[in-house]
Amino acid sequence: MSQHESFEEIEERFQVLENKVLYQERTIDELNAVVTRQQDQVDALHAQLEKLRAILANPPERTIDASEEPPPPHY
Repeated sequence: MSQHESFEEIEERFQVLENKVLYQERTIDELNAVVTRQQDQVDALHAQLEKLRAILANPPERTIDASEEPPPPHY
């Protein structure tokens, strides 16, 4: 094996490693975007849940007066 062939071999291996790193960086960026989007959804759902808990803990004092309701059509 000559020195020139060894250099080409090293260059090829380096290129393969560089491609792998680029692929991994792209994959990590895509996964990060997914995780960030999911966290936003979790935060929104958590806020909705807290609102529902507050409503259930302190229900509105409104009641329906039967006299205010029109009679059903079959009457």
